[in-house]
Amino acid sequence: MKLQNLFVLCLILWIPGFAQNTLHPTSAEYQYPTDPKVAANLENWRDQKFGMIIHWGIYAVPGIIESWSICNEEWIDRDSTIRYDDYKRWYWNQAEKFNPVRFNPEQWAKAAKDAGMKYLVFTTKHHDGFNMFDTKYSDYKISAGPFKNNPRADVARYVFDAFRKEGMLIGAYYSKPDWHSQYFWWDKYATPDRNVNYDIRKHPWRWNKFKEYTHNQINELTSAYGKVDILWLDGGWVRPRSTVNAEVLSWGAPIPEFDQEIDMPQVAEIARKNQEGMLIVDRTVHGEFENYRTPEQGIPSGKSDDPWESCITLGGAWSYVPNDRFKSSEWAIHTLVEIVAKGGNLLLGVGPTAEGEFLPVQIERLQEIGKWLEKNGEAIYATRTVDTFKSGDFYFTRAKDNRRYAIRLRKTALTETVSWEGNAPRKGSKMVILEDNTPVKWKTEGNVTTVTLPKKSLAKLAQEPAITFKFEE
Repeated sequence: MKLQNLFVLCLILWIPGFAQNTLHPTSAEYQYPTDPKVAANLENWRDQKFGMIIHWGIYAVPGIIESWSICNEEWIDRDSTIRYDDYKRWYWNQAEKFNPVRFNPEQWAKAAKDAGMKYLVFTTKHHDGFNMFDTKYSDYKISAGPFKNNPRADVARYVFDAFRKEGMLIGAYYSKPDWHSQYFWWDKYATPDRNVNYDIRKHPWRWNKFKEYTHNQINELTSAYGKVDILWLDGGWVRPRSTVNAEVLSWGAPIPEFDQEIDMPQVAEIARKNQEGMLIVDRTVHGEFENYRTPEQGIPSGKSDDPWESCITLGGAWSYVPNDRFKSSEWAIHTLVEIVAKGGNLLLGVGPTAEGEFLPVQIERLQEIGKWLEKNGEAIYATRTVDTFKSGDFYFTRAKDNRRYAIRLRKTALTETVSWEGNAPRKGSKMVILEDNTPVKWKTEGNVTTVTLPKKSLAKLAQEPAITFKFEE
């Protein structure tokens, strides 16, 4: 217990702010898919705009950040009085305590739907190698511990089913590295960092076994769990050495002198044989198998018409930690509006407790976001960018016809008249407040459009996190 308390306190205070620096949504290296079915699915995914990513595993038991505490790199600040091997042993053994008797995927799916979310990404396995599905290729899994006799022990199946019933696209998060596997972190050697801990060139058999293990699990996830729309691969350091770039070097992790590749063409072949047209996101490994970019814990400064999503947490951490500080629904709405105006999707991170439930505060935030989207979602879903995406407190989106939207974020007090530059409505066209279709008067002089709000609307909308004006261009 003493060991647990020491590390829980340290890791709650420290790791939640950690994120890869992946704010690079636009690049000449982006390759739009050539397979027509993948391309069609990608455009459909771009229409969804808002999704949920759920990190859930043994790390929820002590309430610490997912996986990273067992990685032995200098930036990880563990208690120096505890031996590293003792800590790893304590961490691995959390599997013996993980018994989420209140596991409630229907609650999660309803909360996501209430928020206006359209797709899910669920962690089937994080870097620690603990499997949240009933894999045949490892005993380190939720269905082999205290939860094994529960009828819902094959957790991923029931999560996917619950979200699918709410009409959402399904994404399977899968970590390419597996720190519990003897084919990746071999007990013969120490584990100095996040990489494979032996020289692949000297032990090709062992690495080939790891690739076989990975391919087998990908086959399971894409053949035995119903329709899965997205294979979301994390752990970008597992890659061909030739693809290492400045972005990877910025992480500060050691770069081995050999490839750590898992044969992505074969992974894609397996996945798309089982799920035709499936989207694949080989995060940060730019090229054919990164169907969309995934900047983390931030928003790019400019717009991009390449497909991308910002992955950002609702709280301070990806997974459940006690006494986490949750951001406001207004923050989430403003973040979503900015991302969509810049051409991206928002993937919002929400972590369940060790018992398997969302906290009341998480559900409250999600419901508040959904109430705004119920009235303003037309300006978000299935939209694309305009050249001038921002003017002051306004962001702009366009539908696929001639409809345009000007979304004013509540950053200053609402006044009877509001103005923006650029994106002028078509002369003589009608403009309305989107949420209740109230007509408004407007005029454009030079490059500035000024809108006059009716007094009744001014009072009604003063506390709204954002107001949308709809017009034709």
